[in-house]
Amino acid sequence: MRTVDVAKECGYSVQQVRDLERLGVIPPAVRADNGYRSYTPLHVRALRAYRGLAAAAGPVEARRLLAGLRTATITEAASAIDEVHAGLARERAEVVRAQRALERVRAEEDGRDEDSMTITQLAEALGVRSSTLRFWEEEGLVRPERVTTLRARRYGPAAIRAARVVVALRAGGYGIPALREVMGSLDGLDGAADARRVLRGRLDQLAARSVALLRAGSDLAAVVDATRGTPGPPE
Repeated sequence: MRTVDVAKECGYSVQQVRDLERLGVIPPAVRADNGYRSYTPLHVRALRAYRGLAAAAGPVEARRLLAGLRTATITEAASAIDEVHAGLARERAEVVRAQRALERVRAEEDGRDEDSMTITQLAEALGVRSSTLRFWEEEGLVRPERVTTLRARRYGPAAIRAARVVVALRAGGYGIPALREVMGSLDGLDGAADARRVLRGRLDQLAARSVALLRAGSDLAAVVDATRGTPGPPE
């Protein structure tokens, strides 16, 4: 197969096929006497496997994994692919934990006329350190009020709700940059509801990534089999 044929089969450009070959995602093509590349159906399957892996785990991880599969033992290859599945399962479990935490936030707030709290009281209520609350304030995630001549922090109802949402999203695996973006889009009493919407969206994304990995399964198996001289499944 010519480079243009492989590109057409996989939905990549000719340059992308060459780049992915250079990066080790697919095996080196055989060079004809005239210098032109000659590819096989295995190259097509490797590129399809890369597309699914990139959608599931990101292009950097997909390149690393595909390049490693060519020299890995069957045990190592199976373990590497299983870890991608396990990583998606861990992310999903984190989001589900965050959803449950947000439901507890809603249950606690129903019918409550919440008073303000000191930093120590809020830290104890949330199960975090006071230094964590100060850090969240520095990052713009939670905004307490300043009262008295000592400028002591007081957390009103809005700040308390924001802190609870941050705790829930942190449990869902959100890092500070992502939290800053999410919290910036939340507004007052709707904060927890918006956070639930964000988490539902993340579950949908995880489902799409899992399906992409499943679609790549037979192509990944063909790549693993080919490196060991084992006949793979038919096209």
